Amino acid sequence: MVARSWISVLAVAAVLAGRPAPAVEDLFDRAPWSGSALIGAFLYEGDEEVKSGASLGLRLGYTFTPMWELEVGMDYAPVLEAREFTDERYHLTDDTYGLRLGLDLLFHLRNQADQRIDPYLSIGGGFIFYGMDMGVDDGTVDTVLTAGGGLQYHFNDEWAVRVDAKTALAGADTEVNWILGAGINYRFGAAPPFAPMVVGGDIDSDGDGLLDKEEPAYGTDPFDPDTDKDGLTDGQEVKEFKTNPLDPDCDLDGLKDGAEVLTYKTNPLDPDTDKGGVADGHEVIEDNTDPLNPADDLMLFRLLIEFDYDKANLRPIYHEQLDKVIKVMQRDPGATARVEGHADRRKTSKRDYNQSLSERRAKAVMEYIVRAGGIAPSRVTHKGYGFDRPIAPNDTETNMQKNRRTDIYIRPSVEVPAPTGPVDPSKISSGPEAPADLPKPGEKRPSGADIPR
Repeated sequence: MVARSWISVLAVAAVLAGRPAPAVEDLFDRAPWSGSALIGAFLYEGDEEVKSGASLGLRLGYTFTPMWELEVGMDYAPVLEAREFTDERYHLTDDTYGLRLGLDLLFHLRNQADQRIDPYLSIGGGFIFYGMDMGVDDGTVDTVLTAGGGLQYHFNDEWAVRVDAKTALAGADTEVNWILGAGINYRFGAAPPFAPMVVGGDIDSDGDGLLDKEEPAYGTDPFDPDTDKDGLTDGQEVKEFKTNPLDPDCDLDGLKDGAEVLTYKTNPLDPDTDKGGVADGHEVIEDNTDPLNPADDLMLFRLLIEFDYDKANLRPIYHEQLDKVIKVMQRDPGATARVEGHADRRKTSKRDYNQSLSERRAKAVMEYIVRAGGIAPSRVTHKGYGFDRPIAPNDTETNMQKNRRTDIYIRPSVEVPAPTGPVDPSKISSGPEAPADLPKPGEKRPSGADIPR
């Protein structure tokens, strides 16, 4: 029976090998759950009451990151033959079964979702239930600690084959037994999108305003009226708003195209509809200002601060630029500032790492403003966004440099005209007087304008 099962596993593996293995960086975000079916064996030491026996296993895993996974497991050995001893020690009168229930923490050694070979280590614990007493003082349940590892080979994002071996330490005299398994792993929800079959040339199957025969030219799904899930139909995007039906945020301002058109009445092809200097998405999400009113935009200082690789120490060459930002804060003692750190995204970029690094770099800039300018810490906050808020596609070195940026938003305490566009720190006076395009304390905004507090 075991031989036939192995032949079945290899047959399925051969079929799966023909399917593509797309590299999807957010695989574990969209499909964290996986399940495995295994055949294997319980291997016992020679002085145990039972002999080794074949087993069947099931696993259900949840992946937190590409490297860490928590897995619930069950292994069932239906027949464990009683071992006969020549001496007077305790022995079973008949064959029995064994059932292991356990929880294991897996550490995967691969660091990218598209790497096919995936070795891992595991540690955990659980219980083994037997159908008969396993000794005078042992009873029918053993508490076990498990440690071991295994290897998965991924044919694609959905399917993999795996082998697994773990020791099971049990009993007062710490018997060292083994639980082995080999089989198939399936990741739920990780199926690559398959191009649908167009059913008719002059038919609009999904009612999105594009004929089925037109959709292949745009790469859209003729059975889905909103391919990029941005709230606008593919036909609206192509024919009415001239946006990309495959990109939910064409202008990279942080708002989906549908929200811009239907909710905020902003231009989905212009990141700063009111030309006030701050992106529509930032006004809506962070500032609570009106993306159609340039008068209420905050002051934005955009600095291309370069840090040493993997470091968050602020280089002295950037102190002069920040000193000029400090001047603005000092001239308006009630103003508040928010420092935001951003990163570019490369093929090797990891979300958690870039998030943490951008947070530390934004904090370094904030601490310099507070320390060097004597600014109260309560007036300055910081936040890191990793690579989640680009202002340009990460397709060239020039664009990626634009995304490696530090943005400083200042909210004045008085009603003053806002500059139109990001402020260049090099044009801020280092003397006692502010330049003409920046407010002085006490200046008033024209009537009717307001800054939400």
